[in-house]
Amino acid sequence: MSLESQNSGNLKTRELIKSTFIDMDIKNGFVATVGNTPLIRLNSFSEETGCEILGKAEFLNPGGSVKDRAALYIIEDAEKKGLLKPGGTVVEGTAGNTGIGLAHICNAKGYKCLIIIPETQSQEKIDTLKTLGAEVRLVPAVPYKNPDNYVKVSGRVAAEMDNAIWANQFENLANRNAHYETTGAEIWTQTDGKIDGWVAATGTGGTYAGVSMYLKDQNSHVRCVVADPMGSGLYSYIKTGEIKPEGKSITEGIGNSRITGNMEGAPIDDAIQIDDRECVRVIYQLLNKEGLFMGGSVGINVGAAVALAKQMGAGHTIVTVLCDGGGRYQSRLYNPEWLASKGLAI
Repeated sequence: MSLESQNSGNLKTRELIKSTFIDMDIKNGFVATVGNTPLIRLNSFSEETGCEILGKAEFLNPGGSVKDRAALYIIEDAEKKGLLKPGGTVVEGTAGNTGIGLAHICNAKGYKCLIIIPETQSQEKIDTLKTLGAEVRLVPAVPYKNPDNYVKVSGRVAAEMDNAIWANQFENLANRNAHYETTGAEIWTQTDGKIDGWVAATGTGGTYAGVSMYLKDQNSHVRCVVADPMGSGLYSYIKTGEIKPEGKSITEGIGNSRITGNMEGAPIDDAIQIDDRECVRVIYQLLNKEGLFMGGSVGINVGAAVALAKQMGAGHTIVTVLCDGGGRYQSRLYNPEWLASKGLAI
């Protein structure tokens, strides 16, 4: 066989392999794997309420949480605006999951990552950030009005660095845009537009707001409800117009004592408050009856979805978010001694 014929044969082989890979739907790295998560019917909760209760399986994102979407949009928005240069650093104040998403994407795109995190967050999330190569700085957990709040510290740190951006997930509208353009659109398509209620807890507000805005644009009758843990002021704000936090919660990364930029203008039909005891009950029902090993915010979300289903009555379809897996909270939520110390023995 001539060298020319051999090269021609090799080229045809490579084209065949390339075509086969395309047919196999192989994703182009971490970034292309974010999103397009399935909806999971939560059978035991659906049977209890007579409604279809569906969870958006965001724990199946490559970084393990719903925050991968916001992290990707924030970084790509900064790239498009020319704010993030090669070799630059992404700085963020986060309760963990956004930081993990940012660290993954920074690795994939060649950036450095610096995370400011409250020292009260689970050791699993802190260890994951360090394993991913992020620089992690722990700060005391203080209210947002305190200048040493982790969000404010991260903004100051970013401003003092060269070739760095502050992700600013609470105010950066790239966050809710991610969920308007992807999560909301996916939910609408996956339910074939047959959705009656959407319920989710808020931290930054990006997931709740983006999805709510998209769904309302498709059908103004979709009921959009904020799920809120104890210790957050959003429930009282929605019910009375006054931000008045009451009690406290073991959940991490959700609830707020202010209206973030991402929540401004978001449609809100109602709010449902879920306490820690109900959250834990739901988490263990998900584990033992659904086979789903979930994080604490999922207990708030699914607990509120059940409450909303009971309010609306049988025959409705309610969608919520399965934000992340339980492995990031195993030493707490899935530790009987720790739960007992909080008065939440199971």
